[in-house]
Formats: sequence, structure tokens, C-alpha cells
Amino acid sequence: MEATAILPIMKKRLAFLSGGKDRRSGLILTIPLCSEQTNMDELSATLGYLLSIPSEKCKARGFTVIVDGRKSQWNIVKTVVLMLQNVIPAEVSLVCVVKPDEFWDKKVTHFCFWKEKDRLGFEVILVSANKLTRYIEPCQLTEEFGGSLVYDHIDWLNKRLVFEKFTRESTSLLDELAIINGNEKGNRQDKERATDYNFLPSFDPETVLQTGHELLSELQQRRFNGSDGGVSWSPMDDELLAQPQVMKLLDSLREQYTRYQEVCRQRSKRTQLEEIQQKVMQVVNWLEGPGTEQLRTQGGIGDSIRASQALQQKHEEIESQHSEWFAVYVELNQQIAALLNAGDEEDLVELKGLQQQLSDVCYQQASQLEFRQNILQSAHEFHAVAQDLSQQLDGLLGMLCADVAPADGSAIQQTLKHLEEKLKSVAGTLQGLREKGQVLLDQMSNQASWAYGKDVTIENKENVEHIQGVMEDMQLRKQRCEDMVDVRRLKMLQMVQLFKCEEDAAQAVEWLSELLEAQLKTHIRLGDDAQEVKSLLEKHRKFVDVAQSTYDYGRQLLQATVVLCQSLRCTTRCSGDTLPRLNRVWKQFTVTSEERVHRLEMASTFHTAAEKILKERLEQPKVSTDFEAYEEVEAVGKSLLDRLTVPVVYPDGTEQFFGSPSDMASSAEHVREKMKLVGMKKLQQEEEEEEEQQLQQQQHQEDEEEEGGEKPDEAASANS
Repeated sequence: MEATAILPIMKKRLAFLSGGKDRRSGLILTIPLCSEQTNMDELSATLGYLLSIPSEKCKARGFTVIVDGRKSQWNIVKTVVLMLQNVIPAEVSLVCVVKPDEFWDKKVTHFCFWKEKDRLGFEVILVSANKLTRYIEPCQLTEEFGGSLVYDHIDWLNKRLVFEKFTRESTSLLDELAIINGNEKGNRQDKERATDYNFLPSFDPETVLQTGHELLSELQQRRFNGSDGGVSWSPMDDELLAQPQVMKLLDSLREQYTRYQEVCRQRSKRTQLEEIQQKVMQVVNWLEGPGTEQLRTQGGIGDSIRASQALQQKHEEIESQHSEWFAVYVELNQQIAALLNAGDEEDLVELKGLQQQLSDVCYQQASQLEFRQNILQSAHEFHAVAQDLSQQLDGLLGMLCADVAPADGSAIQQTLKHLEEKLKSVAGTLQGLREKGQVLLDQMSNQASWAYGKDVTIENKENVEHIQGVMEDMQLRKQRCEDMVDVRRLKMLQMVQLFKCEEDAAQAVEWLSELLEAQLKTHIRLGDDAQEVKSLLEKHRKFVDVAQSTYDYGRQLLQATVVLCQSLRCTTRCSGDTLPRLNRVWKQFTVTSEERVHRLEMASTFHTAAEKILKERLEQPKVSTDFEAYEEVEAVGKSLLDRLTVPVVYPDGTEQFFGSPSDMASSAEHVREKMKLVGMKKLQQEEEEEEEQQLQQQQHQEDEEEEGGEKPDEAASANS
């Protein structure tokens, strides 16, 4: 009986052989009763199967049966114990009934077993789970009884199923292989007789062998490996018995399978030779017939990339049909090579002839396909480059025909650079087109014949003329674009000059504005003396010369823009507001400069007159200075002070002051101090003149008095 027949019952784990042994080396049979009612027929079937596994030697040592009644009732336990007497009476040496914590009536149970002891033929003891170790070592008990023995019922059942399946299949396979090998030996002795026994075995030998090796490896591994806890583990008796049985079956199976492989090889070789001869002729007839005709009708290269793609697609269809036959050729060549390696002298000449014929035809056809594919690929590349070049020329022509309206010089430079890059790209693409065209022409000029072993001239005149015409047309279009690029380059360079002139003119206006601002904010000193005023006048003249040259430079640039606009016929462009701004700033600068000169000249007159008075008073203090000179200094000083308070009035009515109020106050204060100094000199001179007049008057009076005293004396003398 096999486990497959009672597999649903075996899965219930009604009883099992854990591999543990008692102190007499007898096997331990465990019957775990559950709380539900146990089916005695199923338990009997399970026990019958389990007891069929151990050898007679193992059975002779007797069994120790553990009836786990902790979850069952006493009447069920009693029934199971009595059933053991019917199933395995001679093999049972001891029955250990594991009692629950709340035990049954001790008198009843003891009386019953004592009463049946002689009739049963084996000893029955009631024991709690924690006292089982008095009779069985802990390492031989499973975990449910507090032991350390590892047992997985499902794993054991799966291994058992694999073993029984292997045994069944290998035995059947050995019988079938023996029949096949015997029949093949008889057929070889009588080649004329038909083979009626060319059937296949029911099972795959490779699969059965692999299953057996895996099973043997698993059994050997469980035999030599210990448990994880380090406790020595003894293999189950059925596993020890299974190993030599599996090894014996494997040896027999390998022997028969080797003979079967040789039989299959000889049988396949005979069948292959017949099939090869038939397939070789099919391949040769198709390649020399329809295949060659398909290639003969294909000779064009197309006049565009779309046409070349269509031809490539058609060629791919032809290649696809050839590929099917080439695949047959590869398979046939491998089969022929395998037969040649077998070394049968009677078939060598025929096989080599078939192989040579097949190779010659296939290689010739493959070379023609490859040659045609190369031509189509080159044609596709040629048309692709031609289409790309045509698009580049169209784009370049569109740029050249469009109006040029750049915003500034940098945009023009960018456009020029873009044009140069496009022209360079066109030149490179045209060179690539020439190279592709030459490659295609060379391929067509070297085109071999389509027919194998014959020289056939293929007419390519139309294709050659098309290639040369495309290259010439592209060369003419490129030359026209180059001429237009030269014209556009000249026009853009003039526009660059125009933008540069406009930019420089605007810069001149900015410079002139900066000079005006500098004159108003920094040119405010009037000098401390006449010499400094003279130096300031000289610097101012140089400053005005710089402004004049800046203004003239801006005017020249604006005149140049007018000339360039006329040359470019750019009527929409003009100087804009640059010229009015230039003239306005120049007028403001001129007015400011004139005011500056006027103030410096007044300051020069003032300082010259004041210094002359001060010098005369210092060098000739006795000499009186004309009071008109004092009045002139005073008048000029007052006019200068008044001038400093007056703003500069531009032609457009706007006003602007020199410097800040504090700067003007500083200059005015210096003028006032000098006027004050001259006034003091004037006052001093007046006081001196007044003292001198008083002295003259006093002297005159003294002279008159002296003259009055002399006259009485004269009269007295006269009288005397």
C-alpha cells in the first residue's frame, strides 16, 4: 500500500513514526488523540501503512506506543489500546497512555487494564506527560511531550510521497526501457523488418533521474546532519532503508537510460538522413528558382528617400522569405555536421556532397542579398543626405529672402554668425552628399551578376544619371545661396556700421551731457587772485575744446548714419532724437560756458584792480591812489556778487545754478573779504589825506601868523 491511496487520512496525523526509539532501540509509534471522535477504520488504515514501512529486523525489536489521551475520553483511549492488540499484538512491547491533568477515575482505569493485561499481551501504563522521560529519553521524544526531537509530519509525508512516486515511476520506466532496447537490438539484426516498437517511455527519464538524485541527496543530508540544538539526531528507519533502494534503482535506471539514448541516437540518425536529403533539395530548388527570380527583378534605387524606403521594405520582405530557407539551411548544416561526426563510413560521401551543394547555393544567394541590401542602404543614405541638404538650402534661402530688421549690432552679428554656420553646414552636407554618391556609384559599377556562375551585365545608366543629376543640382543651388550670402553679408556689415555710428553718436551725447553736468557741479571756483583766475580761464578753454570735439564727433557720426541709410535704402531709419538731443545739450553747454567765461573775466578784472590798489598801498604808502580805482573795484565786486546769485537760463527757458548754494556762498565770501580789505585801504587813505590836509592847514596858519608878526616890526622900523 502507498501513501497516495490514503493521503487524506495520512494528512490527519492520526498516528506517526517520529523516528524516536525507546531504551530497547525499538521504534516509538505515537497516536495523538484529539477531542473529536476518532475514526477507528482510518486509524487502523494509518497504523497498517506505518507498520509496513520498517524492516522485519526493526519490527523484531518491538514498538513503544504513546497514546496521547490528554484531549480525549477514557472510552476512546480504551478502544485504541484494545485495537492495538488486533493490529500489532506481537510487535508492541509497551503502551504509554498519557493521561490529562484531570484524570479519569483511577479505579476504573486501573481495573480495566489490569483485567485485560494477560489477554492483551503487552504492558499498559498510565503516565503524565512530564514523567514520560522515565521510560523514554527526552531526545527521543517530540516537542509536544517535552522532548527535543524535531518532527514535521507534512514534511515526512511529502518525502514519503516523493520516494513512493520515484519507486513507482523508476520501476515502470525500467521495464519500458528494457522492452525498447531489446526490440531495437532485434531490428538492427534484421534491417529489413519493420520496426513496430518505436514508442516512447511513459515517463521522462531525465526527470525521473533528477527526482531520484534529489531524493537521495535529501536522505543522505538528513543522515549526516544534526539538529540545530546540537543534539545528535538519528535518522528514521524508513529513511535508512530507502537509501540503498534508491541507489539501486538509480544505477539500473542510468544503465538502461544510457542504452536507450544510444538506441534513440541510431534511430534519429536514420530518420535524419532521409529528412536531410529531402529538405536539401527543397532549399536548393527554391533558392535557384523563385529566390533568384525575386532578386533579378529588383534593380532600382529610387529617386527619393521615400522611394528608397519602399524598396528597402520590399527587400526586407524578400529577405524574410529567404531567412526562412536560410534557417532551414542552418538546421540542415548542423544535422549534417552531427552525422559526419558520428563517423559512419557508408554515409560520409553522400552527406559531404549534400553539404557542399547546399552551402554553395546558400552562400551565393546570401551574398546577392547582402549586395542588394548594401546598395539600398547606400541609396537611402544618399537620398537622406540629399533631402537634408535640400531642407538646409531652403532654410538658408528663406533667411536670405526675408527682410533684415535687426534691433542692434549684436543681433546683426548673431545673424551673420548664423548665416555663416548655415553656409558651413551646407558645404559640409554637400561634401557628404558627394561622398555618399561616389560610394553608391562605385558599388553599382562593381555590381556582380545575379546568376550563379554567369557574367551578366546589369544596366544602371538611369540610376547613375539620377545620382549625378542630384549632385549637380545641389551644387548649383549652393552656389546661388553663396552669392546671396555675399550680398547679405555686405548689407549686414553696413548695418553694423550704421548701428555703431548711432551708438557712438548717442555716446557722444552722453559724454557732452556729462561734460555739462561736470561744468555745473565742479567748475565753480573763481580763483583767489588774478593769476589763479588766468589759470582757470586756460583750463576752461581746454575743457571747451574737448566739448567742441565731442560735439563735432557726434555730428560727423550722425552725418555718416544718413549716408549709410541712403546706401541701405533704409528710409524708415533716421537719427531719431539723437540730433535734437545733441544740439540741445550743446546749446546748454555753450550758454553755461559763456556764463562761466563771463564770471571768470569779471573775477579777473576784480582781482586785478584790487591787487593793484593793495600793491600800491603796500609799496608806496605815501602816494595816494585815485579814488576812481576804489570805486571801480567796488562796482566790479558788487556786479560779480550779483552775478553769482543769478542762474544760467537756457534757450528752452530752463534754469540751472553753478554748484550748490554753499559753494556759491564760499566764492562770494572770498570776494567780500577782498572788497573789505580794499575798503579798509581806502578808509586808511582818506584818513591819511585828512590828516595831511589838517597839517597843511595848520602849517598855513602858522605861516600866516609868522607873516603877521613880521609886518608890525617892519612898520616900527619904518617909523623909526
